[in-house]
Amino acid sequence: MHLSESGQARQLAEAGNAIDTRRRDILGIIGLVALGGALLSPRRVLAASLSSTEASAGLKEALLKGSDTAVRLLGQPGGFLDNAKVRIPLPEGLKKAQAVLRMIGRGQQAEELEVAMNRAAESAVQEARPLLVNAVQTMTVQDAKGILTGGDDSVTAYFKDKTQAPLAQRFLPIVSKEIDKLGLAQMYNQYAGQAAQFGVVRKEDANVQQYVTRKALDGLYLMIGEQERSIRADPIGTGSAILKKVFGAVK
Repeated sequence: MHLSESGQARQLAEAGNAIDTRRRDILGIIGLVALGGALLSPRRVLAASLSSTEASAGLKEALLKGSDTAVRLLGQPGGFLDNAKVRIPLPEGLKKAQAVLRMIGRGQQAEELEVAMNRAAESAVQEARPLLVNAVQTMTVQDAKGILTGGDDSVTAYFKDKTQAPLAQRFLPIVSKEIDKLGLAQMYNQYAGQAAQFGVVRKEDANVQQYVTRKALDGLYLMIGEQERSIRADPIGTGSAILKKVFGAVK
């Protein structure tokens, strides 16, 4: 059956319209993709491309690796005392009084107290491992995605949020056990507590045991932060395929 000339013309016109419609659709899709690329940051594009399982596994491995290394480094003899980044100095009130203490023959006691403070922190930080591991194990998929698309210290911030309060409770008795042996600590607490009421000593520094506990936690999170930056900077160097995929593409 042959079409008339008018029928053939109509078919050709319809085919042309279909091609034009398809071309407009394709150009529209290309435009949306380009617009999406302009609006989405690389971190968000990466997060969208990763599966929930991959993001969660990568973050958990990073958290475990970083926290374990930090605890191991700080919990060994000299972990605080021999590391200038985390070494705990005497409270400001005692540092200012050090010259006077030497004059009255108590300079050695001040030095012993500083050593004891750092040794106490080294002992206490070993208690952090189970709480840090628990924070990793209870991490949700939403937590993982949030950390991945967050800042370069998002892992450390996550740990602080989840562990700072319970770790302080665990650290304080261990620190107190070591510090309470020294009479100078008790004497300092007595006078610093009174001085804090008049603003001579900062309230947070008025108790040696609490001061060391706070400084020990600061040191722990500082070291976790260093491990996090190291993993982000060189995920390939960790030897982990999942860390390479998760963090390698973020760089």
